Amino acid sequence: MTAPPKARTPSLAHRVEYGALRSFIGALGLLGRDRALRAGASLASLGWRPLGIRSRVVERQIEAAFPALDRAAVREVAARAYRHLGTVAVETALLSRMGAQDVLDLFERVDNWELVERKLALGKGLIAASGHLGNWELCAAYVAARGIHVDAVIRRMGNPLFDAYVSRVRSRLGLTVVRDRESVRRTPRTLRDNGMVGILVDQAGLNIASTYVDFFGRPAKTPRGAAVFALRFDAPLVFGTALRQPNGRYHLLIEDIPVAHTGHLERDVDAVVAAYTAVLERHIRLAPEQYFWHHRRWKQQPPDTPSALRDPVG
Repeated sequence: MTAPPKARTPSLAHRVEYGALRSFIGALGLLGRDRALRAGASLASLGWRPLGIRSRVVERQIEAAFPALDRAAVREVAARAYRHLGTVAVETALLSRMGAQDVLDLFERVDNWELVERKLALGKGLIAASGHLGNWELCAAYVAARGIHVDAVIRRMGNPLFDAYVSRVRSRLGLTVVRDRESVRRTPRTLRDNGMVGILVDQAGLNIASTYVDFFGRPAKTPRGAAVFALRFDAPLVFGTALRQPNGRYHLLIEDIPVAHTGHLERDVDAVVAAYTAVLERHIRLAPEQYFWHHRRWKQQPPDTPSALRDPVG
C-alpha cells in the first residue's frame, strides 16, 4: 500500500497568508451572509477594474467562446464574472458555519435528483462530474447533505495551512477529501461501497491524464479520469452544476452521461470526455458570467491546431 503523502511544513509566508485569510473570514462572518457576499463581490470587482488582474485572459476567452457578442457585451460578462467569483469565494468560506440543512436550504430547485437515486440503486456507485461553474463546492455539499457518501477528488492547494482548513470544512459538510494522486487507489473501494466520486473535469494540469476535445469550437486539453473510472469499473456517470439564481439561491442541474463500451477503450474514453464537456458547455451558455474564465482553458492544445482555433490568449 502506498504511504500517505507527508504533510508539508508551512513557511513563514504561508503562516502570514493563512492568518490574514482566517481573520478575513472571521470578519466576513460578523457582517452576516448577505452583506458578506456583497463585500466579496465588490472586492473581486477591484480585480477587474482598476487592477486588471487577468482581465485580458477573461475577456479574450469570453470573446472566443461567444464570438457574436460585441465589445461592450464581452466586458459586461467579464465584469459580472469577477463579481460572481468574489461572491462564490465568500460563500464557500462561510460554509464552515453551515450545517446540512443550511446547505439544503440554499437550493430552490433540483432537476433530475431521481436520476442520482436510480443510478445508485444499481449498486455500482456513481461518478459525478462537474466544472468550475456556478458554485461547485455547494454542488458536492448538497449531495452529502442528502445523506450520500461523497469522495471529493481535489488537487492540493499551495498553502498547506489553508489546504488543511478547506479540507476540514469539506469534511464537516460530510465530504471525504481525496487527493487526485490517491484517487486511483481510493475510487474502486468507494464505488464498491456504492458511494459517489465527485471530479472536476475542466482543468488539466501536470501529471493529470487528459485528452483533447472540443470546447466552444476549440480543442482543449481535458481530464479523462471521470471517463476512465466509469468505463473501467462499469459505474454510471452524471454531470451536475449548481447555478446561482438572482435571489441568491441555487438551481442544481443533473444530467446523465452515457457510457458506452465498444471494446476500444481509448476511443470510448474520448467519447465520454467529449460528452461531459459538451454538457458543461451547454450549462455555461445558461450563465456565462458564472464560469471561471480566469483559468486559461485553451492553453494546452494539439500542435497541429489551426491558427484560427488556437488559444485566444496566446
